[in-house]
This record gives sequence, structure tokens and C-alpha cells, in this order.
Amino acid sequence: MENENIELQNEEVEKDNNEVIEEIQEEKKNIEKEVKQKKKRAFIFNFMAVICIALYAIAISPKTLQNDTFYTVTIGEYIYNNGIGDLTTDMYSWHELPYTYPHWLYDFGMFLVYNKFGQAGIYGSTMVLAAILGISVYALCCKKSKNRLVSFVLTIGACFVLKSFIAARAQLVTFIIFAWTVLAIESFLETKKVRYAILLILFPLLIANLHCAVFPFYFVLFLPYIGEYILVSLEDTDWDFKLYALILRIKKKLTRKPEKREKLEEKYNKVKNSKEERKIKREKIRENPYKIKATKNHVVLLLMIIMIIAGATGCINPAGNGAYTYLYKTIKGNTTSSINEHLPLTLVDNDEFCVALVILLIVLLFTDSKIKLSDLFMLAGITYLSFKSRRQVSMFAIFCTPILASLIAQFIDKYDKELFEKIEKYYSEWFGVVIMVCLFVIWATNLIKPTLNSDYVDASSYPVEASEWIKANLDVKNIRLYNEYNYGSYLLFKGIPVFIDSRCDLYTPQFNGTYVKEGKYYDGRDIFSDAINIAGLGVNYVDKFEEYDVSHIILYSNSKLAMVLESDSNYKKLYDQGNFKIFERLEATMQND
Repeated sequence: MENENIELQNEEVEKDNNEVIEEIQEEKKNIEKEVKQKKKRAFIFNFMAVICIALYAIAISPKTLQNDTFYTVTIGEYIYNNGIGDLTTDMYSWHELPYTYPHWLYDFGMFLVYNKFGQAGIYGSTMVLAAILGISVYALCCKKSKNRLVSFVLTIGACFVLKSFIAARAQLVTFIIFAWTVLAIESFLETKKVRYAILLILFPLLIANLHCAVFPFYFVLFLPYIGEYILVSLEDTDWDFKLYALILRIKKKLTRKPEKREKLEEKYNKVKNSKEERKIKREKIRENPYKIKATKNHVVLLLMIIMIIAGATGCINPAGNGAYTYLYKTIKGNTTSSINEHLPLTLVDNDEFCVALVILLIVLLFTDSKIKLSDLFMLAGITYLSFKSRRQVSMFAIFCTPILASLIAQFIDKYDKELFEKIEKYYSEWFGVVIMVCLFVIWATNLIKPTLNSDYVDASSYPVEASEWIKANLDVKNIRLYNEYNYGSYLLFKGIPVFIDSRCDLYTPQFNGTYVKEGKYYDGRDIFSDAINIAGLGVNYVDKFEEYDVSHIILYSNSKLAMVLESDSNYKKLYDQGNFKIFERLEATMQND
């Protein structure tokens, strides 16, 4: 009887065990199913986001070619025909100047595109690169915030801020590489995977050859992470306690009186105990900080080694040491005070930046969202650079948008996470995807219509017909043509030697002269200043034209100098059509005769 009871109990236990196992297996299946559904929803939402971001980026890409694009294609053609053996001499102005080509690889690539597909190819490449940039910002936002919906919305805003920086210029490629750099840094610090370290070593090699002027900025991106590690390490050393404890121990050894030695021993023990208390308190604060999250990630030490190795890659380029000196020489020169994009930022003229900065500060200061110390360093540094030079607003959009996404995501997770999850879930279904994509197609179509109707070359800004007249009626190889800064690149694109073009650094003493150590200045020709001052009548044009032996002048029809030359008997007007006038300097003609 007892055996039967035991058997029945065993059967019941086995039955219960089987039921538990089935429940566990069922729960496991449900978890796996839920994980698969989440992955599926994430894939669908990311697919929708990528399509929409690409559509918007393509729609805001300019069709009309930019000033720098013309000389980019021209230099790329020279490299295509002659190789990169001699990239130390300029052959497009008639001044015969030495020159460092800061983005030879990008120039070569753009010529290949132009040679195969023409101006439409340049426009197409700009759209592709703009789309890649937008998608890269979205990936960085997702990495920082872990919230796809917030990342998508803010990426569209970032693209809007970046709109004026999207052009067929080398900077568009380096924007992408910089975004990838921060992605690789974040991923390496999180996983320590070798592939991210390899990327971080290869990226500066690309930058040094694609756009060596911004090569130093690559290392600026490492500084927030290194700064956080150093500050946290310094805090952990408790140097003040150690110093005070050392002083007490020295006093104890020097004191002969037993009473004083006991008191010093008591003080020493108190210091030791308070040090432990501070350590415990510090750890609690770091676990739940009020506003700033600071962590001590020892992988940053490996990041420092990677940065040192990456520094050597700047030497692997035809520009020699140009990757290290180009930016410094540019800053020391006078072009930054005259070129619009290098001027200090004024909030009145930059509504997009102003709105973005205000939103960021409101979220940072008036919510309980916490910011990483490295992100705070990045935000403060990029904001400072933006105020110093409006060109850095582009960097603000790329690197501060993910920080804003992280802060907003924290706020949402705390107060209304479910609502945003429902919205994201809706747009993770194919029906929601179709609706969103259709809306972006309509929006992008309306945005791109005016662009498609525009010309590749703006004849009102560039001497399209005038350059053809010069080639047909003047001895291009022997004339010494003065031109204004804004359209010089188009003239050299048409094979006409120029007085100046948008390669402004070429025409400054820092790049065409030699460094005089005793006087600590560059002894060279300041053609850039002369060109600007001649056009603005800031100097005596008669003396300057004689100094440079100018034979012909091309000017905007409404320029001050053109109006003056109209009434000067020493200048003969040869051409007057559209927005341009061409004059011949009679004194130069008589001297040559």
C-alpha cells in the first residue's frame, strides 16, 4: 500500500515537473517570439527612417554647382592626366605660386564622376553623400539615445540645419567620416572589438588625403572621452586626503611627545575613515547622479593608444606635412576674417542654430535628464567652436543632435514611454511605413521641384558667356587677367588663368612664402588681400594693376570698380553683356608694344 502511494506521489511530482518544464519552454518561446518581433519592428522602422531621411537629404541637395566644385574638377583632371608625382606647384593662376593640394583624393574622385556623368553626375554624387550623411547622423542618434522615433525626428531637424553645408565639396565626405568616427569610438568603448580600432586608425588616413585641412579636428573627437577619464581618475585618487595624511604621518614622526603622537594618530585614523566614507558616497552618487553621469572606462587607455597610432597616418599623403600644418597656417592667415563661413556666428542671422541651442539648453537645464560628462565636454566644445566660426555649426548639428536625442529619450522613458512605443510600433507596421514614406515622397517632391528647374551653373553669378568670349577673342595664355574672388574658380575651370580663385589659402604669405624665424612671420605675397582691396577700392587700383602688370579685367557689371573703370580713359571696355564687363588696360598694352 505504501509503495502504491509512493508511486502515485512520484507520478504527481513528475507530472508537476513536466508542467513546470512546459511552462518554462512556453515562456521561453514567448520571449524568443517577442525578441523576434522587436527585431522585426526595429528593422522595419529603421528601413522606413532610412528611406525618409534619404528622400529629405536628396530633396535639399543643391543642383547648382558651388564655387569650389569648379576647381575641384579641374585639379582632379590634372591628377588623372599627370598622376600625383608633383602636387607642390599651382598651374591655374598666372602668379606661379607653390601650393599644397589639401584634398587631392576628393578632387580626383569628383573628376572621375564628372568625366563619366558630367554635371548631372556631380549633382547625383551630392545627393548620395547627403543621404549617407543623414543616415549616419540617424545611426549616431540611435546609438546615443536607444530611441528610434526620437532619433528619426531629430535627424530630420539636423539635416535642415545642415542644408546650407551640403555641396559638392570635400567637407561633405569628411562630415560622414567624422560621424562614423564617433560611432566607432562609442562602439569600441562599449565592446572593445578590434574592428572598431582598425576603423579608427584608417579614418585619419582617409581624412588626410580627402581633406587634410580638417585632419586635426579628427583628434578633437577623442578629447571628451579622454577628458572624462582623466577627471574621474583624478577624483578617485583622493589626492587631498593623501596629502593631508602624509603631512600627519610626517608630523607624527617628527613629534617626540606621546600626547601629540596619539592625537596625530587619531586624526590620521579619522582621515582614513573619512576617505572610505567619501569613496562609498562617491560610488552612490555615480550610480544615481543629479545631472552629470561620469564613468571610469579603462578602455579609454586603449583609445589613447589608437589616437597616437592614428596620428602617424597623416604623414601618408602627397601633401607631406600639410595635414599637420595646413589648418595652423590657415588660422594664422587673413582669409578667415574675410571669408563668410569663417566669420564668428551671430545668432540673429542663424535662426536654425539658435532654435536648436535653446531646445538643447531647455532639455538639459529644466528636465531631470542626465548627461554624460563626455557628452557635456563635446557639447561645450562644439558650441564654443560654432560661435568662433559659423562653419562649425555643421559640427554642432552632427554631434550635438545625438546628445539632444539622448536627453529627450531619457525624459520620455520616465514620463510617457508607452505613448512613444505605440507610435513607434505603428510605424513599424508596413501600413504605417507606407503612409510615412508617401508623406515624405510628397514633401520631398515639393522641395526638389525648384531645384530641378535650376541650372547647373548660375549664369548670373559666373561668367558663362564672358569666359567663352575671352577664349574666342583674347590670347588666354599671355593675358594677365584680374578677376574678383567669387568666380575665379569657374574661369580656371574653363581653362583661363586667374588672378585669384576660391583656393584662398594659396594666395596668402603663409602658403606661398617662407617662415622667417627671427621676425616670426611669413615672407610671401599677400595676393588675397590685394584682390579683395582692389575690388572694394580699398587701395589704389592703378598702382596695383601696374604692380601685377594686369592686362585685362573682368568684373561684375554693378561692382564699384567697374563703374570707376567706365570713366577711366586708360581702360577700354571690350565686353558688356549680362552681369559681366571686360576691360583692357591700355597702359599695359602700350608697355607691351
